[in-house]
Amino acid sequence: MAMKTLHELYRPLGSTGIEVSPIGLGTVKIGRDQGVKYPAHFTIPNDDEVKVLLRTARDLGINTLDTAPAYGNSEQRLGELLTDREQWIIVSKAGEEFINGSSSFDFSVTHITSSIERSLKRLQTDYIDVLLIHSDGNDLPIVNDLELWDTLKKLKERGLIRSFGLSGKTVEGGIKALQQSDCAMVTFNLNEQSEKAVLDYAAQNNKGIFIKKALASGHVCANVDKSPIEASFDLVFSQPAVSSSIVGTINLHHLKQNIDAAIACLIK
Repeated sequence: MAMKTLHELYRPLGSTGIEVSPIGLGTVKIGRDQGVKYPAHFTIPNDDEVKVLLRTARDLGINTLDTAPAYGNSEQRLGELLTDREQWIIVSKAGEEFINGSSSFDFSVTHITSSIERSLKRLQTDYIDVLLIHSDGNDLPIVNDLELWDTLKKLKERGLIRSFGLSGKTVEGGIKALQQSDCAMVTFNLNEQSEKAVLDYAAQNNKGIFIKKALASGHVCANVDKSPIEASFDLVFSQPAVSSSIVGTINLHHLKQNIDAAIACLIK
């Protein structure tokens, strides 16, 4: 009988000692409905609906949640609704703020430190498993700020974060970030593979990789032998460095469909 959950398929996040589910649940849609790049309108789910979403995700083997201060009140809602914090790997970010419909960025040590402290309070937790700097696309000035990365190392030593890295947009930034951190979040899908060198570097140096936008271009897949979702996950999970692919959905059917497709790819 084919495996129906992800529980036996967890993957190491590089050398951190953290094990993540190969599919992670992105939570922007539980906190914000402005300025999101989705083709269809959606309604932010109420608390009961989020509880069902989280419970279903956990039952199907997802242990990884992706959030950020820029995702509206996503962090606050997770803090209020997660009753089993120790069972989850929480990925959050710092550097981007989303206020009154637009983003702003601040990568100063003062802001990053206060942002992490605020996230801990919002999430109602003593630690964040993975903290990513939320790049504005100008990766190199961020990764060249040695004071910033030294601050993150100290927060890790204090136990406030268990690991850290960059959610970036360039090869140069991604590789340099991995040289001084644990992991990176990278765009990689059927249409966009310009950051593959970051994945290759991570594989060679035992660093963790989160994939964002894995399904963004799945609909253009021309392979008639498989679904666009399966084709997307075949590509993503063929990369040795990939620890987890973050998929943002509030639709239970889509969630199950994504997990089934990922399982089909992973147990071939």
